[in-house]
Amino acid sequence: MRTLVVFSLFVVLRAHAQSPLVKILSDELERNFTALQHKADPAPYFLGYEVTDQEQDVILATRGAIDGQNHNHDRILDITVRAGTPKFDNYRRVGTDRVRFTLPTRIALDDNAEAIRKTVWLTTDRVYRGAAQRLIRIKSDEKLHSAAADSSDDFSVEQPQTSFSSPPKMKFNSAEWTTRLRKVSAEMSKYPGAINSNVAVEAQRLMTTIVTSEGTRIESGRLFARLMITTRGKASDGMDLASMESFETGDPSTLPKDPQILAAVERAGKNLTDLLHAPPADPFVGPAILSGRAAGVFFHEIFGHRIEGHRQKDENEGQTFTKSVGKPVLPSFLSVVFDPTLVEFNGVTLNGTYAYDDEGVKARRMVAVENGILKTFLMSRSPIDGFPNSNGHGRRSPGNEVVSRQSNLIVESSNKVTDAELRKMLIQEITKQGKPYGLYFDQVTGGYTTTASRGLQAFTVIPLIVYRVFADGRPDELIRGADIVGTPLASFEKIIATSDKMEVFNGICGAESGNVPVSAVSPALLVSQIEIQRKERSQDRPPYLSRPSAGVQQ
Repeated sequence: MRTLVVFSLFVVLRAHAQSPLVKILSDELERNFTALQHKADPAPYFLGYEVTDQEQDVILATRGAIDGQNHNHDRILDITVRAGTPKFDNYRRVGTDRVRFTLPTRIALDDNAEAIRKTVWLTTDRVYRGAAQRLIRIKSDEKLHSAAADSSDDFSVEQPQTSFSSPPKMKFNSAEWTTRLRKVSAEMSKYPGAINSNVAVEAQRLMTTIVTSEGTRIESGRLFARLMITTRGKASDGMDLASMESFETGDPSTLPKDPQILAAVERAGKNLTDLLHAPPADPFVGPAILSGRAAGVFFHEIFGHRIEGHRQKDENEGQTFTKSVGKPVLPSFLSVVFDPTLVEFNGVTLNGTYAYDDEGVKARRMVAVENGILKTFLMSRSPIDGFPNSNGHGRRSPGNEVVSRQSNLIVESSNKVTDAELRKMLIQEITKQGKPYGLYFDQVTGGYTTTASRGLQAFTVIPLIVYRVFADGRPDELIRGADIVGTPLASFEKIIATSDKMEVFNGICGAESGNVPVSAVSPALLVSQIEIQRKERSQDRPPYLSRPSAGVQQ
């Protein structure tokens, strides 16, 4: 299962000379690789080290009080050892076996050569042993398995890269932010339906260092800051409801001032209050408009995951589009681009931006679908038939193995109308189909999808704010507890037109290689048919006891 949740970051880079860490890692890599090639059997043909240096401050406030505050700084080492040959190595997927050799290993924060080299040495030895054992086993078992449908190599040859850049030092005034968060979070007390509510600020500095036996030497990083307002309540029938607002930027000092944050608190509180009084959604199939943010998640879930390259080679995957290159997969007026080099869109910072992927391959713009025709897949250094090289989409979070993942997904349309015209088209479609109403999906919080062959090829998008739209001119009606469900191929056929306004959804996507930052940029979509189901609800009712009053002493 793959999931997408809201999140955001900002990328800032500046050139600098290589750090002491690069030399420490390079020296130890050369020593270990030389020794293994001379002594080990099977010998490795590739060795790579990646260190993720993450510094983070988080403050959480609830109803005028600080609930949590912490500062964290660590360095995580990941090691890749490939034994055998690029044609057949220890990463070959066989059956349902999930390949994993690296584990998150902390190294010294100081550039202490002795301390770091000792950790790298011992971890390299452990990872090599696992790699060698698996290669020996899968070679022995090879004759017991039928030939794979995809006979491509296990590892691609790529040009080594050298680049040294870093974000500036993180500046975060925790004393100032604790005072501000107490003030703005106290405003949630005005909304009695908000059982749980909080305002959180987070600032992070991330640096990635990659060295490989091929000669790649890369340092790159990013800064980000975000402020998120979350309110949660429970309807009278037990349904859990939530409303969210967020701000993202590259520097905590450029986050909004208090008046803007307080306005967002008011929106979140009002939205939750309205949801608590809204009628529950009924199962429904009919026409709808998805806002640009909702459409972005829609494409991320039902399309993006299904063109990740490793899924085309894995026999356990549904392989929805494996045989579709050169064929129409979307309406002819739609194109889809993935561009990790794009830092912002219309002034909004994009989450899925990076200069090099986690295999040291340079990021690049990639057209996946052009005028409805599938052109290529998202590729890491794991080749598939017809696509022998990476296009810079090998990604992971620390402690996971790299696979092909999404970056900045951008939906482009040649059938664009204004928002007002799109709504008129929705009304016409409601009348044409004889439906009692249509739907408008305004805000979403994420979604998930299943791509495995053993399960249903299905997806779910999780909206927060959904309206019924009536053809007779009645005001739109807010409803609660509606989840979008469906299957990918049928859903694409229902897209009629798009708006001329693009919106950005920033999130964190969870899949086989962990949680990675992504973005989806899309216009609003008009679909002739979409299916919703009622959200699961708890049997628990709202609190039996009344809420404590401010200033009351026990």
